Amino acid sequence: MLRFSRVVTEVNEVNAEACNAISKADFKSKSFIALKEARESLYWIDLLHRNDYIDDKQYNSIYNDAEELVKILVSRCKKLDEQLKGEKK
Repeated sequence: MLRFSRVVTEVNEVNAEACNAISKADFKSKSFIALKEARESLYWIDLLHRNDYIDDKQYNSIYNDAEELVKILVSRCKKLDEQLKGEKK
């Protein structure tokens, strides 16, 4: 349970760091780290559910929220990739 709380906290921390990035490249890098951490949180949520630490209702609520966050971060990362590739041309 402690590892799960660390992962969730890390997503928040890295995302906050990304918002204070010193360049677009720094923002992209930190956004990808936040995405990695968010995906890891899905793993931990699933693990907690499979081992009966959280019930179905809690699982569905938490997992859906985390999955939505992953989708937002994926979208952000894709847009950043496109923007940075366009700037290099």
